[in-house]
Parts: sequence; C-alpha cells; structure tokens
Amino acid sequence: MNKSVILLSGGLDSVVTLGISRDEYNVTLALTFDYGQKSAKEEINAAENVCRYYSVEHRVIKLDWLKEITKTSLVSDKSIPDTNLGTDKSMKSVWVPNRNGLFLNIAAAFADTYNFTRILFGANAQEGKTFPDNTEEFREKINSAFEFSTLTKPKVYAPLINYTKDDIVKVALDKGIPLELVRSCYNKANKNCGKCESCRNLKQALINNNCKELVKQLFDDGN
Repeated sequence: MNKSVILLSGGLDSVVTLGISRDEYNVTLALTFDYGQKSAKEEINAAENVCRYYSVEHRVIKLDWLKEITKTSLVSDKSIPDTNLGTDKSMKSVWVPNRNGLFLNIAAAFADTYNFTRILFGANAQEGKTFPDNTEEFREKINSAFEFSTLTKPKVYAPLINYTKDDIVKVALDKGIPLELVRSCYNKANKNCGKCESCRNLKQALINNNCKELVKQLFDDGN
C-alpha cells in the first residue's frame, strides 16, 4: 500500500495538512526538525500531541549545525519582529537558509529507505507570496530533483498550496481538525504569544472564522 511522510512543525499549516491527508494519503510518519529555534521544545511537544491524536509515528530530527550558519531571529539573540507577514524586512528576519529544501530532502531520504511514495508539507498561498519555498514552482522543481536523487522517486504534495490562512482555518473547522493543539508561535512561551508574525496570522484567521474561544485558549493575551 502507498504511504506518506509529512513535515510537521505543530503549526497551523502542517497540522491541517496532516488532518486532511492522513487517511487519503496514508500518512504513517511525521518528521519534526530541531535546528535550535527558540520554540523548538514547544513545537516538538505540539507535534507529539498531534501525532498521538492521529496515531502517526513521530520522529524528531536534530540539525544543530543549521543554527550555527544562520543569523535568523528564530535562533539568534535578535528579537523576533512583531510585524505582519508580507514585508521583505520581516521575511529576511525569519528566513532560515534552504529550510524547506533541506527538510524535504531529508524526508526524501526516509522515503527512499522506507518506500514512502509521497512527502507532504504545509506550503500555502499566503506564505507563498513572501517565501519562495512555499510556491507551486518550488514544489515542481524539487519533484524534478527527486527524479534523479532518489530511487523510489517520491512525489511532494502540498494540499494547501492555493489556500490562505482564513481558508485553512475554515477547512480545519469543517473537518473537525483539533486546532486547540496548534502551536504556531516563533517565541518560547507557554502559549502562542500573539505578537510575532506567525501568531498574528493565525489569530486573524481564527477571528475571521469567528473562533473567539479558540483565540482565548491558544494565545497568551487571550483576546
């Protein structure tokens, strides 16, 4: 039977990707990456809870060297910007070099070893406007590369590639996906901080979908 591996950070996009794909694509393994990001512990805990909910095997991949070669605010002493996603300045502040390319190549190595036919990740239209590794063009190119770099030739899928954050939350609500388990925050905190750009996008999408109780549950400020 065909089976899939997914990149799972515990954030909105990857959790909803798993929720809508687990049965259709037979997702049996989720990979979470610890590259020294400030929120690594919280992301791993969130991903573990989601995998437990969906009965999917979970593995954490440590990439300590990645922290050493990047100055991104996600891993450095720099403050993470409290700005809305979409500006060139904010993108560069949270950019991790070749992150999606690296993660997908590692997933491809698992696919080649364990015969996964698909690799799933949470690329979406809203982030694709700012981050080039969240676009359909990127997905197509990396699929072409795997034709040469693997024997099993797994295909990369991004089910949310044409969705905005509002769309993603709506799909999650329609499908009964456990949004209360989502951890989208860039900062190290007990709850989503509500201030970083990732939190702002999640919060606004929840508000736009009339999820007031979830906002109170997920965010430190609760409003």
